[in-house]
Amino acid sequence: MSTPAGLPAPEATTSFSAPGVGQEEMSHRQILEAMTGLLAGLFTAMLSSTIVSTALPTIIGDLHGTQRQYTWVITASLLATTVSTPIWGKLSDLFSKKLLVQLSLVVFVAGSIAAGMSRSVGFLIACRVVQGLGMGGLTALTQSIMGAMIAPRQRGRYAGYMGAVMAVATVSGPLLGGVIVDSSLGWRWTFYVCIPLAIIALFVLQATLHITTPRRTPSIDYLGAALIAVTASLPLLWVTFAGNDFPWWSAQTLWYLGGTLVALALTVVVELRAVEPIIPIRLLKNVTTGLVVVASAAVGVAMFGGTTFLTQYFQISRDYSPTRAGLLTIPLMGALLLSSTLGGQVVSRTGRWKGIIVGGAVFLVAGTAWLAQIDHRTPMWQIGVAMAFMGFGIGAMMQNLVLAVQNSVDVSNIGAASATIAFFRTLGGAIGVSVLGAVLANNVRDSIVTGLAALGPKAAAAARSGSGTGTLDIRHMPGPVADIVRAGYGDATGHIFLISAGFAVVALLAVLFVREVPLRTTVSIAAATATTEAATEVTAGSASG
Repeated sequence: MSTPAGLPAPEATTSFSAPGVGQEEMSHRQILEAMTGLLAGLFTAMLSSTIVSTALPTIIGDLHGTQRQYTWVITASLLATTVSTPIWGKLSDLFSKKLLVQLSLVVFVAGSIAAGMSRSVGFLIACRVVQGLGMGGLTALTQSIMGAMIAPRQRGRYAGYMGAVMAVATVSGPLLGGVIVDSSLGWRWTFYVCIPLAIIALFVLQATLHITTPRRTPSIDYLGAALIAVTASLPLLWVTFAGNDFPWWSAQTLWYLGGTLVALALTVVVELRAVEPIIPIRLLKNVTTGLVVVASAAVGVAMFGGTTFLTQYFQISRDYSPTRAGLLTIPLMGALLLSSTLGGQVVSRTGRWKGIIVGGAVFLVAGTAWLAQIDHRTPMWQIGVAMAFMGFGIGAMMQNLVLAVQNSVDVSNIGAASATIAFFRTLGGAIGVSVLGAVLANNVRDSIVTGLAALGPKAAAAARSGSGTGTLDIRHMPGPVADIVRAGYGDATGHIFLISAGFAVVALLAVLFVREVPLRTTVSIAAATATTEAATEVTAGSASG
């Protein structure tokens, strides 16, 4: 803040409001202090999520679950995150961001504790929904708070820090999860281990994050929130049940798809008329924003949909322990860490972001296309290189796509804008996991049926009845049957990455047509306009003088 002449400078403090016109931008030290607790909370939630990824094959096996239930343990969390992200984002524009981020962390921890006590897959899925609600808050609020504190030109630097924290949590999570599962603690501790970290994060948030939200009259779009939930849920439910409980082309399919279209139309109408819409539809009229939304959704399919099944491939198809499966994900996560950190630094120094995003899309296409070639015999070094390519692409694109949209909106709408991009990215991930999981399950089933039929009449009868084709508890299968199941999973994994590669191509095409706008150096658009006008007046005055 400016100090009147003759008065002593005030002591440094970390209590401040989001900068706007006439307000001083926060210093680097102040931003780091404010971000400490924020990143601590995000690290805890990310670590808790990634720990489970390595343990999930063991969890589903112990709870006697199926491949379809395996998929829904992931999809349920992503769907809850998808639906809740724009709601948290809009609330962050209306209420205390600090209180909301603490609340979302508490919700996430509550879901984790309940998940650790699960005795059935159904209850575990319900707990994952609660976890997803909390994760949606952390995802939206982290972006919203950063957007309220930091000008777009400098935001790439701090987004790199956030990407680094997410990458470290993503790398260490599978490793820690594998160690816990292989130890005497058991898989339930993959949910419990983050409780102390969450408590620490809450205290750090209380001590370090002091940011105020401009007072506005709250107007909550409850109808819009309900319609968004319905619109996002119906297609995922259809993909899950079609082909198993009813044919793909059937009356049930018509009802699901018709209901989705009706809900989507009603959502658009309601959001256009709402005073404080959950998803600001008008923002999507901007060509840049629309293309970024398409790219974010496509990246979500490749990121969540593809990576979800990698640890399953390592453990089921290649028969690696959970610990080794976690170690084998290092090329992907290490590359993501490197590209997100270095990419953020480059964007902050140059103010240019399109080249980084396009380069990331090229790496993403190359990585997913390479992984589309794998089967149960592919050399591990080839898989590692392909995963590194994929990690470079995701790290370069994920945060910078959000930055491109944040640069086009004012700080008063930063929460809704950030959450909208996160919404479509997570929605793409949820759809990707659901679709790719269905494709994987169908391919594995067909492969197992063919393999069992080749073993003899008794095995063929078991295949026709479905016995042995749905469970993931391979440890208790006879040797020849286990070999067939492992080969089926290995060969089917390449098919799902082929689909991911198609979506990566869509992301590449979308970012190629995005028009790059130089990053402004102020948090507020109004402040940027005022700065530009002042510079123009100074220039005009110098010329006239």
